[in-house]
Amino acid sequence: MIDAWGAHRIFVSPVWMLVPLLFMLVGMPGSRSDAAEVPVSAPVVEAVRISGTINPAVAAFVTEQLDRVNREKPAAFLLELDTPGGLDLAMRQIVKAVLGSQVPVVVFVGPAGARAASAGALITLAADFAGMAPGTNIGAAHPVSIGGGRDNGDDVLMGKVVEDAAAYARSLAMRRGRNPVWAEKMVRDSVSIAAHEALQRQVVDLVAENRTELLRMLHGRTYRRGDEIRQLVCQDATVKFSGMDWRQKILNTISDPNVAYMLLLLGLLGIFFEISQPGVVLPGAVGAMALLLALFAFQTLPVNYVGMLLIVLALVLFVLEVKVTSFGMLTVGGLISMTFGSLMLFEHTEPFMRLSRAVIAGTAVVTAGFCLLVAWFVVRAQRRRVVSGQEGMAGLRGETLTEVYRDGQIFVRGEYWSAYADEPIPAGETVEVVRMAQGLRLEVRRPKPVHTVVNTHPMSGSDKENIP
Repeated sequence: MIDAWGAHRIFVSPVWMLVPLLFMLVGMPGSRSDAAEVPVSAPVVEAVRISGTINPAVAAFVTEQLDRVNREKPAAFLLELDTPGGLDLAMRQIVKAVLGSQVPVVVFVGPAGARAASAGALITLAADFAGMAPGTNIGAAHPVSIGGGRDNGDDVLMGKVVEDAAAYARSLAMRRGRNPVWAEKMVRDSVSIAAHEALQRQVVDLVAENRTELLRMLHGRTYRRGDEIRQLVCQDATVKFSGMDWRQKILNTISDPNVAYMLLLLGLLGIFFEISQPGVVLPGAVGAMALLLALFAFQTLPVNYVGMLLIVLALVLFVLEVKVTSFGMLTVGGLISMTFGSLMLFEHTEPFMRLSRAVIAGTAVVTAGFCLLVAWFVVRAQRRRVVSGQEGMAGLRGETLTEVYRDGQIFVRGEYWSAYADEPIPAGETVEVVRMAQGLRLEVRRPKPVHTVVNTHPMSGSDKENIP
């Protein structure tokens, strides 16, 4: 027979044994409640910013970043754009990379006040999704000859260039489902339109105030990759910007016309100093590097080689000013040649492809000051008394050690010299060197007497009384 305590013990013991088991079940990592609380990682959007001209350095940077993101597979690739245009070859390199990307490419013309002109307009047309900020514009994609701003020199050739660019813009717009008519007008008629008008004309897909609103509006939109329709997921995405490395920054900087111009002058001056003073090495090395960098930059710029030759002529005239007595006329000619050469060096309709007038004026002033400083040093050196060599002996004074006439010996500047004179000079007298003759013999003479100033005014009466 089981007593009451025994019955209670039999009933309670299994219950207490189940308590640890319940805790274990609740704490297991595979429980449904814990799985529901695991946060889902936010999508990542890789981004780069282009603010300036489209040149080979920028094209290499963008294509390199697109290659990287296609390996890492983020949600999208964002290209923030603010450009006045640039080189056609660099633009086509970026467009090829955009069209070949498996990751969706978003181009955003922003912030407010930015523009996607010329080459930037075609890059915008090539994107999977194109957006603009209010207060921005797109267009003016008419091709310009790299040799200058005038495109009427060869009508047939320029007509082919325009037709090619128009067909390219039209094909890009049709590939992305945008308005091909307006894309072609941007090329043929240099049409430029504002953000809201571009949205109405279906040149871009949307207008957003900022990057955050842009990604929110793009979330859920679809894009095509081959025969597959994909959906863009970018809600609350983390935007990671990448910048140029030091090498790309240097190449991008020297592509500026003003920087390339200064590198050209530095290179020519460095090589000139190395030729005029052989063995210094440093000016020649620096000049050669600067000249090579300038030549690299010139392949992306509309260089007029007549202007470059005028700059070289100016440097030649400056060198001749030091060698030839022209009373400053060669320097004036060099300044005129440098000014005209600088004005003609880069010819283009776009201001970002031309030299700054302030840079030209500053270079002319600095060059003129340098030439005047060199001329002043040369004149001062020519007027200074010679202190060494045969010419430096003339005018020195010494003492005769023996009688000097046809032959003799004197002591000058701590040394013993053989000397002769036109008249006998006894030993122990002071003599003046006339010149150094052949055989290291000195011609001497008695020093010229120092003339004293004599008062020729008549004495007054008081003065006469003071005379003893």
